[in-house]
Amino acid sequence: MEARHLRYALTLAEHAHFGRAAGALGIAQPPLSKQIADLEREVGARLFDRTRQGVFPTAAGAAFLSRARRALDEIAAASVDAARAARGETGRLRLGFIASALLEPLPDVLGRFGRKRPDVRLELHEMATNRSTAALVAGELDVAIGLGRPRGVGAEQLVSVLIGHDHLIAVVSSTHPYAGQSSVDVDQLRRQRLIVASGEDEPAVITGLRTLLGKDSTALSVATVARDIHTIIGLAACGVGVGLGPSRMLAAPRRGTWFCEVTPRTPLPDLVLSFSARDRSPALNAFLDVIRTNCPDVGAALDHRLGPLGAQEEGDRGSPLPDFASPDEGEALED
Repeated sequence: MEARHLRYALTLAEHAHFGRAAGALGIAQPPLSKQIADLEREVGARLFDRTRQGVFPTAAGAAFLSRARRALDEIAAASVDAARAARGETGRLRLGFIASALLEPLPDVLGRFGRKRPDVRLELHEMATNRSTAALVAGELDVAIGLGRPRGVGAEQLVSVLIGHDHLIAVVSSTHPYAGQSSVDVDQLRRQRLIVASGEDEPAVITGLRTLLGKDSTALSVATVARDIHTIIGLAACGVGVGLGPSRMLAAPRRGTWFCEVTPRTPLPDLVLSFSARDRSPALNAFLDVIRTNCPDVGAALDHRLGPLGAQEEGDRGSPLPDFASPDEGEALED
């Protein structure tokens, strides 16, 4: 039984006449009569009464036609759903990100993506860079935003593009002695109680701080460890100490805090967007298209790597992108 058999039966029921039904279907009457007879044999019941007044569904035919109509509606809906999924209008996108990405660029990107693809289910997971890399390699995420290029087993299978530079700044409470200063230097930081990110979560950042403050820095060994930049800012506002984090923190001003540059200027690992080179998901392509629109420089990098609108070539995939790395900044603090 094929979909056309269902259409034939429904058209015959609508016109109540083999000739008129055949004309509506654009076929000759004899083939239609044969197809209906074949359908009745397959179903095992007479579906239509042939009378002088016309052709009318039997009780079995009415029951069959009710299901046939729903089946054709489902087939039509399936075609629409398939086309929407192929265009990235539906489906699922699993995004892992570090907290600082919520300051920039995620707000604009997620807002635009939500407006353009309201029926794509976004699954958002805040996680440290090393964890999001592992999840991406394991197929538990579709895209990740973290600090520095992904490293470790399987990272060579990821495509990575730089989406932002950063450098180290300090944040203190408005009552702290450093409040009002435009900058603080390394010697000043060594004498303060510090608030820093977890070395387990962001090892590249901690490696850079050890380089800056000294491998055996007492200030670093007794520092308060915070989960994310929002906690760093909050603890600094409470007067716990001097918070150290990315310059992206400037996008999250809080009453009762003061931000200072750190001298010498200390680059932090670049903010990097990564995804599997093998992923052809339409939802991911739709997300990358939004990245292209929202971040033109990143869009150019993606187009260079994957081709316009994600039409990547088989021979141009795999390892991270050295031409989009920033050796002086992106690699400076990576371990």
